[in-house]
Amino acid sequence: MGTDISGFIEYRARQDGQEPTWYGAHDLSPLNDDVRNYDAFGCLFGVRNYANFRPLAAGRGFPPDASAALGARFAQLAEWYGEDSFHSTTWITWAEVRAVDWDEPAEKPDSRLHEYRQTPSGLRMTGKASWSAEFAEAVGLERGDFREWPDGAEWLIGDTLYRSVTVRRRDAVTGTGEWRPVWEAMKELAEQHGDDNVRLVVWFDD
Repeated sequence: MGTDISGFIEYRARQDGQEPTWYGAHDLSPLNDDVRNYDAFGCLFGVRNYANFRPLAAGRGFPPDASAALGARFAQLAEWYGEDSFHSTTWITWAEVRAVDWDEPAEKPDSRLHEYRQTPSGLRMTGKASWSAEFAEAVGLERGDFREWPDGAEWLIGDTLYRSVTVRRRDAVTGTGEWRPVWEAMKELAEQHGDDNVRLVVWFDD
């Protein structure tokens, strides 16, 4: 079963002389098209972190000062599906996103070997997998065995090249990928309210 992300962008502002309050701004779904990208989930929030990143914002829970719009959304989801239907709720501010070193590598190589095929224009990545029967037979692994391979190690088996790769943050969250509209929406709000006053709250379901 796969894991999907949901979320809500909020901003904090002062209204009518009252204390600053969080307000709902954007649902995440229309911005990132519900893309299931485990490398991004792991890099940002520590969920399905097969690539072994140091997560930027994992396990912070539901913000106690959540906006009324977000609180209503969560209450509705809990009523419809039950409180156990989602997990790993957390949040990240625009200030934190702005401070990210996107060239930072994961803490160790990807737990999945990256697979490539030779094409007329050179090697083309065809996927990544935690288990390959062809690879296991070639190197003597039994099903269920787990082994960490050094970065850059590679094996040519048949017409498939298997390579151990350490992924960088920018490989997981690309500048032109599904997170770009999310960052643009947060940046626009931050220009009005300040970097620390804009955050993305996310949760996951399986």
